[in-house]
Amino acid sequence: MEQLRYGILSTSSIAPRFIAAVRTAGAGEIVAVSSRSLQKAKAKAEEWEIPTAYGSHRELLEDPNVNIVYISAVNAQHYPLAKQALQMGKHVVCEKPCTTESAHTRELFALAREKQRFFMEAEKMLFLPAIVEVRDKIMNRELGKIHMVELSHSFSAGYNSWLFDRSLGGGPLLSSGIYAVQLLQWLFGDIKTIHGVKSAFEDGTEWQYVLTGEMECGVLFSVKNSTQAVLDNVARISGTRGYVEIPQYWKARKAVLYKLGQEPEVIHYPCDHELIYEANHIAKCIREGKLTSPVVTEELSVSGIAILEKIKEQWG
Repeated sequence: MEQLRYGILSTSSIAPRFIAAVRTAGAGEIVAVSSRSLQKAKAKAEEWEIPTAYGSHRELLEDPNVNIVYISAVNAQHYPLAKQALQMGKHVVCEKPCTTESAHTRELFALAREKQRFFMEAEKMLFLPAIVEVRDKIMNRELGKIHMVELSHSFSAGYNSWLFDRSLGGGPLLSSGIYAVQLLQWLFGDIKTIHGVKSAFEDGTEWQYVLTGEMECGVLFSVKNSTQAVLDNVARISGTRGYVEIPQYWKARKAVLYKLGQEPEVIHYPCDHELIYEANHIAKCIREGKLTSPVVTEELSVSGIAILEKIKEQWG
C-alpha cells in the first residue's frame, strides 16, 4: 500500500494530538499543514516539525504529495473542506461532528464512494480499549440487563472562543453532545425518543444543556453538559447485576465495574496519545481497500448528527 501522507487542514488545538498519534503509531507521514494565514501555518509547521506550510487550504489540497487529509477546522467548515478534498481525490478524515447537517454527511459519504476514496468521521472514543472492553462486558451481560445510562461532561471553552459562535457551528451540543449520542447508539442501537433543555446566550447559542430519552431497547438515558458548572465527567451504565463508571468517557483510559457482591474490577489502559487507536484503524482500513470504517459507519455518522438536529429543532 502507498504510504499515507497526511495534510493537516487547520492549526486547531486537537491537530498536534492527531499528529503525535499518527507518528507514534507509524500510521503515516505528516507532510503538510495549512491555515488561512501563511505566517501561522509556517509557525505551526516549525513547531510540529512538518516540512511544508500553506497559507490556504486550497493550496494544500492541490499538493500531489498529500494523499489524505485530516480536517480539524471549525465545525461549519467541515462540510465544504471535506467536499473539496474528496473532489480533488484525497482520502478524508474529518473531526466530529462530521458536518452540522445530516444531509451534508450523507452527501459526503456518497461522494467518497463516487471518487473511490476513504472517508471517516474522527470519533476517537469508539476505538479506546477501555470503551471497547466495557462494550464487550455489556454484550456478555456481566452487568445483567442494562436499564439506565447517565453521562456528564463539563469543560471550559475559553481557549476556543468560536465554540460560542453559531455561524461557525458553535455550541457544546455539536462539539460534545455528539460523543454522548454516538456512544449511546454504538452501545445500545437506535434512539427512540430524546428531549432537551438548554441555558443559552442572547443569540440562542447554548452554553449548557440536559438531554433525556429512551433507546429503542428500553434503556433510559440522561446527558448533562456544561461549560460553566463543574460536573463529575463520568459515564455511568447501570444494569440488574451492577454498574460501570467510565471517567472522562470521551477520552477514557480506565473504567471501574461494580458488580453486586464483588470487589470493584478496574479496567486500565494508560497511553500518551489516545488518538493512536483511531490512527491505526484508519491506516488498516485504507490498507485493506475499505472506503468507510466498520466502526464509525456512515449510518452512525448520519444518525448521530440527525439526533442533534432534532434537539436543535426542539430548541428553535
